[in-house]
Amino acid sequence: MAVEKFKVEASHIMMFARAVGDANRIYHDEDYAEGTEPGSIIAPPTFAQASAQFDPDYSLRPPIDGDGWFGSGGKPSGAKPREGSGGGGGGGGGLHAEQRFVYHRHIRPGDVLTATTKPGNTWERESRRAGKLTFSESVTEYRDQNGELVVTATGVGVRTERPVDQG
Repeated sequence: MAVEKFKVEASHIMMFARAVGDANRIYHDEDYAEGTEPGSIIAPPTFAQASAQFDPDYSLRPPIDGDGWFGSGGKPSGAKPREGSGGGGGGGGGLHAEQRFVYHRHIRPGDVLTATTKPGNTWERESRRAGKLTFSESVTEYRDQNGELVVTATGVGVRTERPVDQG
C-alpha cells in the first residue's frame, strides 16, 4: 500500500476512534487534549492504516465494477486476489498474520502523510495440514509534509502451499 497524500483531519481521527470503540477524549476534544502531554488532539494507535482508504489500488476494497473482490471474509470465497494487489501465489490461501506499528511521533490533525511500502524479511515453516508456509513482511513508512518519519508499520502475511486439510 502506498498513498500519494493522506491529509489528516480532526474529523478523521474522531471517526476512526469511534469506529474502534475508543472514547478517549484526546482523540476529539481539543480543550481536553491541550492539557495532556502531547498538547493536542492525536490519532489512536493503528490510525495510519486508515490511509488505505485513500489508495485507489487498495486490494481489500471492492472495485467499482464489482469484479474480483474477495468478499466479506465471513466464509471462504475461493476468489483470487485482484491482479497487481500483491496477493501472492501458491495453491493454498493467504492471510494477514501480524501487524506492528512503531511511532516516531504522534500523528496530529494537519499532518499530510505519504506512505512508501517495501518488502521486509521472508521465511518459511512447514505445516502438517497446509504444507509449506511462506511468511513475508511488508514495511510501510509514513512520512509527514516535511519528510520526517512518523510511523513505521510492518505487516506479516502468510501463504500456504495448499488448502488446509480438514481432517
